[in-house]
Amino acid sequence: MVKETSTEGKKAELSQENELINNELINVEVAYALPDEQVLLPVKVPSQTTIKDVIVQSGILDLHPELVLDKMDVGIFGKLANLKQTVRDRDRVEIYRPLIADPKEVRKKRAAEGKRLKKGGSSTKAEVESKGQEAAQ
Repeated sequence: MVKETSTEGKKAELSQENELINNELINVEVAYALPDEQVLLPVKVPSQTTIKDVIVQSGILDLHPELVLDKMDVGIFGKLANLKQTVRDRDRVEIYRPLIADPKEVRKKRAAEGKRLKKGGSSTKAEVESKGQEAAQ
């Protein structure tokens, strides 16, 4: 006897499979680092959860009220991401702090300081040693 499978039956099976997949819990981490403290919170969320929802469910906003969800930069494993992006199993959602100084300005300042040192006639190691020997005599 051949078992007949209707199209509606196949659709119902696929729907049930998709529902199981969508309800499957995945493991995700939320990371936030301050100069004196690093926070890494493990979270179990349903698949197809957005980064925004993961952050809310992690409780990090309660631990650090200074964080403003819609104004923060976030990423997954060091790559900038959108709050609407969905996470995958074992992703690490990272919350980035704003830069205190502009990296270009810091480099310019460092380069300018280096030029000033060279103009001032900085001493080599040999010159410093010979001056030290002369002073000792």
